[in-house]
Amino acid sequence: MMNTMNANHSRRRILAKMGQGLGVLVTLPLAAQMSHAQTAAAGRTVTVPHAKGEVQVPFKPVRVLVFELAALDTLQALGGEVRGVPEFKMPPLLARYADAKYARIGSLFEPDYESIQALSPDLIIVGGRSEAKYKELSRFAPVLDLSVSDQHQMADIYRNIRTLGAVYGLQDKAEAEVRSVEQAITGLHGKAQDAGKGLVLLTSGGKLSAYGPGSRFGMLHDVFGVKPAIDNLTVARHGQVVSFEFLLKTNPDWLFVIDRDVAIGQDGKTAQQLLDNPLVRATKAWRGKQVVYLNAANWYTLSNAGPGALKANIQQLSDAFTRT
Repeated sequence: MMNTMNANHSRRRILAKMGQGLGVLVTLPLAAQMSHAQTAAAGRTVTVPHAKGEVQVPFKPVRVLVFELAALDTLQALGGEVRGVPEFKMPPLLARYADAKYARIGSLFEPDYESIQALSPDLIIVGGRSEAKYKELSRFAPVLDLSVSDQHQMADIYRNIRTLGAVYGLQDKAEAEVRSVEQAITGLHGKAQDAGKGLVLLTSGGKLSAYGPGSRFGMLHDVFGVKPAIDNLTVARHGQVVSFEFLLKTNPDWLFVIDRDVAIGQDGKTAQQLLDNPLVRATKAWRGKQVVYLNAANWYTLSNAGPGALKANIQQLSDAFTRT
């Protein structure tokens, strides 16, 4: 009798273990059907694309240090947590990050490694100006490089919005931002193509530089659809140095001006003062009242690479074309 009881007990234990095993087998297909974000949430990490390929980062991080201003623009739109920001006079669009509750982690170019170590970050975000510090910052936490290439700006911007959406579990908000930007661009493109030819001009310390398609400010032509006033401008980070005589010879229908001194808070002659001279006044752009002083902070400081800056800049251009 005792042997029979023992045998029955053993069989029940075996069946119980088999049942547990079957339970695992049953749940595996369900796990395989889980979304990438759900799977990452369970493991507290997520693998996302960035400028250097792919990187594994914490899911829904809290102690996030952000050097890239366009990423702050995106996180402001999505609602992601930020703990530390650069020591910098924040542009109006990012005024909230001037609050002392956000720790200061160095400049746009040079991290303060002691402050970073003390903050024990979960994630660090870099971009164009801070990308060179990627390797050193990787000693403290996983690093996202959200740099944007001049050659495929919008693809990189959309990638960055979606990457941050995936990191914070805010994919729906990220897709909504992408759609909103796409719709704004479509609306502007129709107006821009019939507006005439334009030239992007950067003023800095009394000097002039021009930018065309494929450049850091080439989005005006490559994405927004403004026809370039000249096709053979040198594509360089600091543009092609030009003169007032060049502006008169090129004679664009539109001048789109970015005042770098205003963007970085540097004193000096403003772009309006600099361009108010006989040569510029003789251009079609000036005579037609088609000189547009672009939002310098959005174009230069934020690199026109976050949804807030993008939509504000698109609206400014749309308003300018509508008035003509």
